Amino acid sequence: MSLPVTATFMLANWIAKGIADGTFERVGGVIRDVKTKQIVSWLREQESPTGKQLEELGRNLQDTQGILQVTSAVSILNLGISVIGFAVIAQRLKELEKRLQQAQQLLNKIDRKIDLSFYANFRAAIELATNAFTMTKTENRRSSALQAINRFLEAEHIYTEYTDIEIEQKSQIADEYLLTLSLAYLAEARCYLELEEHDTALRRFQEGSIVIRSRIQKYVKLLLTSNPAAYLHPQFRGQINLRRLTQIYQWLDPKCDENSVFDMQRMNLFMLAQDPNKWVESIPPAIWDSKIDWVGKVIWDDPKPQIYARLPKTLAVMESMIETDRRFESYQTEVQAISKLGISFHDWLKLTPSTEIKPDGAELMYIIPSKPLDLQPSI
Repeated sequence: MSLPVTATFMLANWIAKGIADGTFERVGGVIRDVKTKQIVSWLREQESPTGKQLEELGRNLQDTQGILQVTSAVSILNLGISVIGFAVIAQRLKELEKRLQQAQQLLNKIDRKIDLSFYANFRAAIELATNAFTMTKTENRRSSALQAINRFLEAEHIYTEYTDIEIEQKSQIADEYLLTLSLAYLAEARCYLELEEHDTALRRFQEGSIVIRSRIQKYVKLLLTSNPAAYLHPQFRGQINLRRLTQIYQWLDPKCDENSVFDMQRMNLFMLAQDPNKWVESIPPAIWDSKIDWVGKVIWDDPKPQIYARLPKTLAVMESMIETDRRFESYQTEVQAISKLGISFHDWLKLTPSTEIKPDGAELMYIIPSKPLDLQPSI
């Protein structure tokens, strides 16, 4: 059967030209028309990197396919739902759990404990799902998959609560719980896709997007601080420019451009120069927590150098969270495409160039529909 999509290792010239002249844009794992939002290509990594490999993969992609800006921010999620299976989800979960264990060492200074007990339950649910889809009998496979789904639903409720608590406390571990929450929704939707229940998978992605995006918005606004002009401090020349800050604001409000963002920061720049200590006093613990980060310092030391030193990394965290949201959103278009094009999920997984030999260093595969598709996520 002839499929209405083409898989290729080469970025088509017309797509490259469209990205270069602003006709097309990359949003998560899709390339789409800026005006019509029609999808012209999906992106798929050739393999799923571990956490340690993500940064190296990022450098490689910037060198070979920088026009896509795939690695302007590294996300814990892959570009396509087809690449991030249960084994990958388990690996990402392990990385997040390790990061929380490391954070616990710092939080011990203020006698605060992190509840990591439910990560074991989440891991068990992933193992249950993995085993379910190796079963040969349909009824056994479906029964075990539904059990796993119930556990993923429990994880969603628990990590939504944990995320809300940490955001309310403006803590340094809110992003870890947010990412864990996104993995729980992803694992549940992946189960439905394996069962070829496309409509249910799409609905759960849409519902998950609402939950995740609203919390990422709160977290990003928190990290922007009471005076976002701090990110434009002269010491960050060459590291942070107005364009990067504008891209954060454009995600919050697509109507923003560099002029409007600069206008918003005019007075902030003046206020920051006039009274920098006022901004320091309002810094959220998510960036700098005096109870944790000031241990062993004398009271008259100036914390501003430490705080400013953290801002480039904090901006990268915001970009990463936004990239995670966009990739999660783009998963919806994959599911919509599978349904609209009449392709089973398992056939979608098997897509590969029919005649091309993979070039050395090719990190991405492009899945191009025979004509642009109108598939806008409903969030």
